[in-house]
Amino acid sequence: MKVIVVGTGYVGLVTGACLADVGVEVCCIDIDVQKTENLKKGILPIYEPGLDVIVKNNFERGRLTFSTDLSAHIKGADAIFICVGTPPGEDGSADMKYVLQVASDIGSSIEDYVLVITKSTVPVGSSHKVRKAISDQLQARGAQIDFDVASNPEFLKEGAAIKDFMSPDRIVVGIDSDRAKEVIDTIYKPFLLNGYRILYMDIPSAEMTKYAANAMLATRISFMNDVANLCELVGANINHVRNGIGTDPRIGKKFLYAGVGYGGSCFPKDVKALIQIGLEHNKPMRLLESVEAINEDQKTVLFEKISRYFDHQLAGRTIAVWGLAFKPNTDDMREAPSLVLIEALTRAGARVRAFDPVAVAEAKHLLGDNDKVHFCDDVYETVEEADAIALVTEWNEFRLPNWDKIKETLKTAVIFDGRNIYDDVQLAKDGFTYFGIGNRG
Repeated sequence: MKVIVVGTGYVGLVTGACLADVGVEVCCIDIDVQKTENLKKGILPIYEPGLDVIVKNNFERGRLTFSTDLSAHIKGADAIFICVGTPPGEDGSADMKYVLQVASDIGSSIEDYVLVITKSTVPVGSSHKVRKAISDQLQARGAQIDFDVASNPEFLKEGAAIKDFMSPDRIVVGIDSDRAKEVIDTIYKPFLLNGYRILYMDIPSAEMTKYAANAMLATRISFMNDVANLCELVGANINHVRNGIGTDPRIGKKFLYAGVGYGGSCFPKDVKALIQIGLEHNKPMRLLESVEAINEDQKTVLFEKISRYFDHQLAGRTIAVWGLAFKPNTDDMREAPSLVLIEALTRAGARVRAFDPVAVAEAKHLLGDNDKVHFCDDVYETVEEADAIALVTEWNEFRLPNWDKIKETLKTAVIFDGRNIYDDVQLAKDGFTYFGIGNRG
């Protein structure tokens, strides 16, 4: 079987590599020449645990290739995955120009039947636009070639994407023909041996499922952050509350952790897009509007705690920031709460000494490395002459540092825990002042 994957970002590269790993002949297409050449050398544009090994192994075995020329590789393809970006526009709506450009390129190049699978996150109804873009090019060529369009939204978690793709809890597919179903069944058969299943539905429902899933998870996060802030005012502890409600089987334990807000490429973009889709259909998404507003406010909570502790006198102080990526096990800085914190600290006159296990390069690209923001090689370097620690991303290596060593160089033994990963009682015994999210701190 031959599959084309257009786009070598997070979704495209994981999709292409994992399909190749089960024996599919995969060609990944990207218009970025440098990125494509780097991939041939095993240099990946993203950090995802285990992905580099899969890419290297399958490239060496010839099952995975990279190119900038779709037309040169499209012959004989059974399916084409569209995995290009749909960045938010000024109004929050998903920008379809890259998806539609790929669709046009497909229409200009196909010679035989192919199934075009939209894996990019696109608004409901986008399949009609994709189908029209392909048809318009076929008409311009005077060609009559059968093709189908399907929607196959991704549900990969950054940091666990390989496992999610190889052992999916479900595969959502929107189709409108039996022939398309046959192709999908063939592609995903190797991943269904453990009893997982494909959920077939109409295409608009598949497109909506992606937005609804991310919006629900974002809602849980914002709900818990809102409750956490109330806990601080009434003297409750959000960790106890989380345990209390998480044991209710109707609610469950996942995505009930209070913190400094969600970030990344999916939740912020998809919540905004779904709000905009509602507005376009005269249906305000009032709950999601609040979810988004709560999240934006939550990103400022850690700064406000730090500022209050120092009597709003941050000029000349140095804050050690632990964690820069929006979540652990990724270098993704999109919509990262650390960016909001660092901007607020430097605007108030403070200096920042920051460390992240994998996201420093991306952070330097976004923030620069200057007299206001200095990037360090480990947590111990960050605390040299620092006035406080701000934990933003809960990487495993931050969970049990040498607190005695840290106290030797930290000016003020105070920690602002933006992810509630530390034991406040134990830290108090170690001589630290502790502030978390949703407790009395």
